[in-house]
Amino acid sequence: MSRILIIEDDVMLREDLASELKKSSYTPQIIEDFTDAAAQAAAMAPDLILLDVMLPDTDGYTLCRSLRKVTDAPIIFLTSKDSEMDEVYGMSMGADDFIRKPYSFPVLRARIDACLRRSKVQPPTRLTFRNLALSLDTLQLTGPGGSMDLTMNEFQILKYMFTHPGEIVRRADLIEYLWDNQVFIDDNTLSVNITRLRSHLAAIGEKDLIKTKYGQGYCL
Repeated sequence: MSRILIIEDDVMLREDLASELKKSSYTPQIIEDFTDAAAQAAAMAPDLILLDVMLPDTDGYTLCRSLRKVTDAPIIFLTSKDSEMDEVYGMSMGADDFIRKPYSFPVLRARIDACLRRSKVQPPTRLTFRNLALSLDTLQLTGPGGSMDLTMNEFQILKYMFTHPGEIVRRADLIEYLWDNQVFIDDNTLSVNITRLRSHLAAIGEKDLIKTKYGQGYCL
């Protein structure tokens, strides 16, 4: 079932929406504290986000821009604002659709299904793990503490580990993967790159993310 994240401060509306999503065989996810909503969203890894424009301490437009740094999930704005400029601005911040309140759930469900269909045929532009996003286009790693440009070696190592979360990745498997991708690396170079990656991760707020499993390899 597709995971739908609701970022809405109206408790009654939020609960009603979650109930309707459940009835339609979606898995609703809810954020109640909006101070670190982007980081929470990255950790939840939703398939689609329903985002209110008017939120306490921030606004949906600003949050949408932050969300786009950590997730490729389609974002649908739910808002009482009805001007054409509001819709254009929302789309420019990275939203995929814009629905005005009050709305009927069947219409919202149709928009959700359409966005999910489109997202499944588009190749991903980033990989995410916990609070981190790895750009496949720019080789940039983004976390709670900022962004970091990676070398090709570092990028390929982290890309492989992001696609094997929770697994123990053997050093030999990493080296074989890198050679297959025309990134020439030996055992000593791998150790140096792992050390650099750990330093980068610590600098952007994810210290000790790569764990060494002695005699086996590494894992996230």
